[in-house]
Amino acid sequence: MDGVEITGTSQDRFDEILTPEALAFVAALQREFGARRIELLQARQARQAELSAGGTLDFLPETKHVRESEWRVAPPAPGLVDRRVEITGPVDRKMTINALNSGAKVWLADFEDANAPTWENTVNGQLNLRDALDRAIDFETGGKSYTLKPDEELATIVVRPRGWHLEEKHLLLDGAPMSGSLVDFGLYFFHCAARQIAKGKGPYFYLPKMESHLEARLWNDVFVRAQDLLGIPQGTIRATVLIETYPAAFEMEEILYELRDHSAGLNAGRWDYLFSVIKKFRTRGKEFLLPERNAVTMTAPFMRAYTELLVRTCHKRGAHAIGGMAAFIPSRRDAEVNKVALEKVRADKTRESGDGFDGSWVAHPDLVPICREVFDGVLGERPNQIDRLREDVSVSAADLLAVSETPGDITEAGLRNNVDVALRYLAAWMGGLGAVAIHNLMEDAATAEISRSQIWQWIHNGIELADTGAVVTRELVEQIIDEELAKIKAEPGYDEALYAQATALFKEVALDDDFAEFLTLPAYARMP
Repeated sequence: MDGVEITGTSQDRFDEILTPEALAFVAALQREFGARRIELLQARQARQAELSAGGTLDFLPETKHVRESEWRVAPPAPGLVDRRVEITGPVDRKMTINALNSGAKVWLADFEDANAPTWENTVNGQLNLRDALDRAIDFETGGKSYTLKPDEELATIVVRPRGWHLEEKHLLLDGAPMSGSLVDFGLYFFHCAARQIAKGKGPYFYLPKMESHLEARLWNDVFVRAQDLLGIPQGTIRATVLIETYPAAFEMEEILYELRDHSAGLNAGRWDYLFSVIKKFRTRGKEFLLPERNAVTMTAPFMRAYTELLVRTCHKRGAHAIGGMAAFIPSRRDAEVNKVALEKVRADKTRESGDGFDGSWVAHPDLVPICREVFDGVLGERPNQIDRLREDVSVSAADLLAVSETPGDITEAGLRNNVDVALRYLAAWMGGLGAVAIHNLMEDAATAEISRSQIWQWIHNGIELADTGAVVTRELVEQIIDEELAKIKAEPGYDEALYAQATALFKEVALDDDFAEFLTLPAYARMP
C-alpha cells in the first residue's frame, strides 16, 4: 500500500476491514480530494475573519440563479421514501441491533457526534455495520441476548461520517493523517455499498457540519469518483445534509443543488445550529447573545425562521425535510418525569409534522412509538408530505439573524447545568463513549459544544445572572467547576483520571481567551 501507514493498534478482526483493497480505495479518495478539503477549511477561516470584523450573513448574490431556476433533486431512493421516524446513535454492537430493531424507518449510524473516535470504535463500528448487513451480528450482556428481526422489519441504515474538519490520526497517507470524513465514508462504501444494493437499498449518508455549498460540491465529487472506482451506477449514493451551521442556513438551496443527483434532503440540527450562532458571531457583543440552552426553544423567532425555510426549500425541490432530535431518555423509576417529558416530545413532534416535516429524530427506542403516532396522524398512508410546498413561507436574511428577539434568562442554575453536563460528557468521551445519558437526556458532542460556548460567550460579555445578580467571570466558573466536581465525586463510578482530563479540556475550551473552533479537536489530540 503505497504511502499508507496504520498507527492504531490491531485487534481481533480488524484485518477484515483494513484490507489492502479498502485502504487503497480510501487512499485514492484522500489523494484526489485532500487538498480541496484543506482549501475549504481555510475558506471557513476567511469567512470567520470577515464576520469577526463586522460582516454579516446573507443569501449569496452569485448563486441567485440557482434559487430562481427550475430544478429538482433525484426522487427518493428505496428505503428512504418513508422516513417518519429516524433513530440516532453510535455504531457499537448493542446499539446497532437495538436501532435496527427499533421500529424506526431509518437509523442514523453515527461515526460523528455520538461516537468518541477511538481507533477501536472507528474500526469496530465498520465491522458492526457489515456484520449487520450479513446478519452475522448478536450481542449478550447481563444474561440477555440481542439478535436482529427479519430484514423487512429493520430500519434503513444511513451512515454519518465525521465532518470535514476532523482527521483520522491512526491512518496516515504519506506521513499525514487522512480525513476522518473520507475514512468513515470510504471504508463503509467499500465494504457495504454492494451489500446494501443486494438488499434493494443503497449506500446512504448523513453529512454533518458543512458551512457552504462548495463543501457540498466536494462531497458530490467524492460520491461520483467513489461510484466510478467501484463500478456502481451514478446516483446510487444518497445523502441528507444536516443544516446545523449558521452559514449553511443561507445556502440551503445551493447545497441541495450541488448534491441534486445524490440528495436525500435536509435535516434541522438544533444544538449544533445554536453552537454555530455563537461561534460565528462571538465577537459581536450582545447582538447574538443567547439565553441558557434549555430556554432556547424551536419557537424562538430565529429558530422558527430556520425550520420553516428548511421545509419550504426541501419541498420546493422535491426533497425530504427531517426534523430535530427528541433527546429524552425515559426513566425506569420516575413516572412523573416521564409524563412531563413525553408531553414535551409529543408537542415538539406535533409542531414539526404540522409544519410539513416528513419525519423526525429520536434518541431512544421508547420514543419511536410517540413520534410514529404523531406523524401517522398527519401522513396517514402517505409516505411523506413532500407535495406540501409551504408557499406561504417567506423568510428573509433578517429573520434568520433575529437572535436578539429570543426570550429567556441566564441563571446560575443554567450556568451550573452547562458546567455539569460538559464535565460529565467530556469525561465519558475521553473514556470512549460519545453518546451519554445525563439527567434523562441523551447528550452528545453537539450539546457539549453549546454548553461550553455559552459559558465562553457569557464570560466575554460580562453577563449578570438573572436569579443571583452575580456577573459571570472566569473566577465564578472555576468556583462552580470545583463545586460541581465535588458532587460528581460522591457518585458511584467516579474516575479521577478521566475527570482530570475532562476538567483541563473544559477549562481550555470554555475559559481561554481564544475560542476553540471545535472542542473535539483538542479532545482528539488528548485521545490515544
